[in-house]
Amino acid sequence: MDMAELPPSVRTVLVLEDNFIIAMDVEEILASLGILHVTIAGNANQALELLALQAFDFAILDVNLGDHTSFVVADALIARGMPFGFTSGYGDPEHFPTYLRHVPRIDKPFNEKTIGQLIAAGSEPRDA
Repeated sequence: MDMAELPPSVRTVLVLEDNFIIAMDVEEILASLGILHVTIAGNANQALELLALQAFDFAILDVNLGDHTSFVVADALIARGMPFGFTSGYGDPEHFPTYLRHVPRIDKPFNEKTIGQLIAAGSEPRDA
């Protein structure tokens, strides 16, 4: 995937991922796509603290964070009008609250192409 395929407005990305190795992989993929400012949060509370400090152009949220989910962070992003997408091991949308089932999602394992597609799809304007 070419950087030209990503929305030009996406320059800073928040990654919520509780697995350090996967988080580093996402950071490397984002760098290969031309995203230079990546901030990683290891849990929902850390992500919420970061969101209180700054805005991001996009967020990539791992759904399953051990014994929690990232849905509270998704709620905060919706309230702020920030685009985001999910990464998940859950293929079934039934695991998602009804109001989040429209949010773009990619399955793990992911790669440069699918991360790029997630950002492109998640950055499109949504109906309110």
